[in-house]
Amino acid sequence: MHISVFTDELAREVTELLPTFAAWGLKYVDFRSRVYGRAIEDLSVEQLRSLRAQLDTLGLRTGVIQSSLCKIHLPDREGMAREEKKLEGILRAADILDCRLVRSFNYWQHDQNDPRCGELAMRPDALAQVLDMFDPIARRAQAEGLILGFENCGQTPDEVITLLEALNVPEWGMAWDVSNMFELLPQAQGDCITYFTKALKYANMLHVKCRGVLPEIEGKKVPWDRVLRGALTTGRDLPVSIETHLPAGNHGLTHEEATRRCCAHIEKVMPQSAPSDMATALTVKEYFPRPYHDDPVRMAVVGLGMGKNRCAQLTETDGIKLVAVCDTNAEKAKKVGEQFGVRYTDTLGDILDDPSIEAVYVVTPTGTHCAIAEQCLLAGKHALLTKPMDVDYRRCLALKALAEQRGLMMACDFDLHFRGALKELRLAVEAGYFGKLKSVHTTLNIKRTEDYFRENGGWRGTYALDGGGALSNQGIHEIDRILSIFGMPRRVRCHTTRQTFDIEAEDYGVGEMELADGVIARISSTTSYPASPWYTRVEVYGDRGAYLLTSGGPEGEHVYWWHDGKWTETAPYPVKKEWNQAADNFANALRTGEPLIVTADNGIRSRYVLDMMYQSAREGGVWVETVP
Repeated sequence: MHISVFTDELAREVTELLPTFAAWGLKYVDFRSRVYGRAIEDLSVEQLRSLRAQLDTLGLRTGVIQSSLCKIHLPDREGMAREEKKLEGILRAADILDCRLVRSFNYWQHDQNDPRCGELAMRPDALAQVLDMFDPIARRAQAEGLILGFENCGQTPDEVITLLEALNVPEWGMAWDVSNMFELLPQAQGDCITYFTKALKYANMLHVKCRGVLPEIEGKKVPWDRVLRGALTTGRDLPVSIETHLPAGNHGLTHEEATRRCCAHIEKVMPQSAPSDMATALTVKEYFPRPYHDDPVRMAVVGLGMGKNRCAQLTETDGIKLVAVCDTNAEKAKKVGEQFGVRYTDTLGDILDDPSIEAVYVVTPTGTHCAIAEQCLLAGKHALLTKPMDVDYRRCLALKALAEQRGLMMACDFDLHFRGALKELRLAVEAGYFGKLKSVHTTLNIKRTEDYFRENGGWRGTYALDGGGALSNQGIHEIDRILSIFGMPRRVRCHTTRQTFDIEAEDYGVGEMELADGVIARISSTTSYPASPWYTRVEVYGDRGAYLLTSGGPEGEHVYWWHDGKWTETAPYPVKKEWNQAADNFANALRTGEPLIVTADNGIRSRYVLDMMYQSAREGGVWVETVP
């Protein structure tokens, strides 16, 4: 996803404003009107070329052509001819500005308070009439490769979806303005999840209005953190366009200030990664009050790629106070620091020298984890490391020894332990639910791109900084899951290959672990999957019971249990969620002295087993014995 803006929302000539948008750090802008005093479709070839040259000079790209195409209700033939002429101007702009994504309408417009609003989704005769009238536009746009997004303005999302299904053009979608008619949605979370899921299935762009963001403006506020997490699970690069629509009144805001504040809000809540399924992404996060609320653990985050997500988690967790952020990229540090209202720096020494910081969350490239955490421990600060703990288990062992020597806490953040499913499966195994265990099999399929591996200096997919490929950066979760439930294996073997990407390590790996009772646990992980974004399957069975977990993919989020001749989604040993994530439990251990749920040993064991798997792969897939 990327942020863009309706350039005419600042109520000034757009060509004068483009340097302002570039100064905001934007990479994309949307065009509608006020360009040389005209609508975008009315510009001449010379004007469009001049606009394109200005964009190129400023390093800006056109995100969406936000046209008013067909924003008229059931026009006569003369009105339809005007819209067909407008389309020719849009095509001219699309060619010169190199943008095929166009916001459109479809000859059906009613105010949301009009009793006829919504009829298009319920009246086949009205739908047939609209399709017939819109057909010349649709055929021309499709022939020219335009990607239309129909806005739910003057019509409900259900009306847009009904039209999209009738048109049946896969690339076309809904320009979902979440604020439109949002105040009519019931407050219940379940209703929001159902609505958001349906809308995001069809959305190919999102619109942000100030009434859904700014507290000074009357309107029901949109939970953009949830909407954007859900959008990210679709795997589509959706433009998130700021269409401020600042109303008249005594709110004290200028058009520029309102637009900038809307941008800042979306930048703050924009996720760097998302849960594997839509339901989890859209669910309201639970709040767990902590007895040390008035004495929160003061933490800093070092590394602000995925670390930005961690910052958001910390600010949403009772008993933790985010006090500083650090990244070697000074611009990124400044941006994230300002978003969360905390001190920022591009120098680790500033974090180490700050006596107010008790603990440091290390979210840098994997190969730097232990080196940075070592400096934190030597400075008297506790350290929480993201997974994998490092690129070599021996580094992890040395770091644990240093933490014990210094009397400080150090752990790894395997968050699967705090989502319930892992513990429920472990309890079932311990209780003998499956009888004699026969098979364990985990699959993790992920879609990545060349850009993913090239960004930030290309550290991903290297052994020195990523510790490997798909099995290290992603599959380590499943290795930890197997070890935490079934214990350390006696021996392992592995095969790796590069199917898609020009990287040093594997983009596909498959391994086997022989468990203590002789059962084989299998694991596979890829970053070459064609469907987005994550798809996980975990299968376990014995002679009396079976288990299947699916996350993402076509099934969505499900956990199935088979026993006594029937399947159920009711866990035999249900677990109630108690923690937000690893940082929550880490802070609790610091303040209360209670033991950690996920310790340094989780990071050491998983890295050790992965290192042995990589040794096997280097030796042609032979079995490699593990040390108990």
